[in-house]
Amino acid sequence: MPADRLHLVRHGEVHNPGRVLYGRLPNFRLSAAGREMARSAAVYLQGSARPVSALYASPLQRTQESAEPFAEAFALDPIIDERVIEPTNVFEGKRMTRAVLNPLNWRHLARPEIPSWGEPYAEVVARMDAAMNEAWNDADGGDVVIVSHQLPIWVTHLSVAGQPLRHDPRKRRCALSSITSFERAGSGWREVDYAEPASTAHAVDVGAV
Repeated sequence: MPADRLHLVRHGEVHNPGRVLYGRLPNFRLSAAGREMARSAAVYLQGSARPVSALYASPLQRTQESAEPFAEAFALDPIIDERVIEPTNVFEGKRMTRAVLNPLNWRHLARPEIPSWGEPYAEVVARMDAAMNEAWNDADGGDVVIVSHQLPIWVTHLSVAGQPLRHDPRKRRCALSSITSFERAGSGWREVDYAEPASTAHAVDVGAV
């Protein structure tokens, strides 16, 4: 029996005092505020009275830590899925405000529609869709939660909405610990809800990763 609804949850705030683009770099954990954000998201979904039957997370530390409150709330062991990981990015470890001023980096910014600085958006959409479909079909009814990252969630939203994948990273509607929810519509997906249950008013790191 497939799932009833699938929720893409962004991780909470990361401890990032250097304000770098961390991408897939290891050892970037949640901040104390980030842990509270993740807990707020789990409490919100638990309060919706929707049974959750499966929990997935990207292999990065910040997503696995963000999955912990969901695992506790719904008594589930999270399944690690490489397909919902953050995309590659040539600017990992750098401060973007400085990197874009360096002429040596301009070649990486030549084709933002792909984008030329990392994994193509179309490839991110394809792997996310494959992971979502498999999780949906493998579920024993109930809802599925996938804890992922801002860009994979946002380009999935754009794809489902039939919008161009090229976008301004500063204008993504995908807050920390936000929940973007989908249901199946024939052979495709239909977005049915978006929620921001966690307070991010005092967040320090709200960047595009």
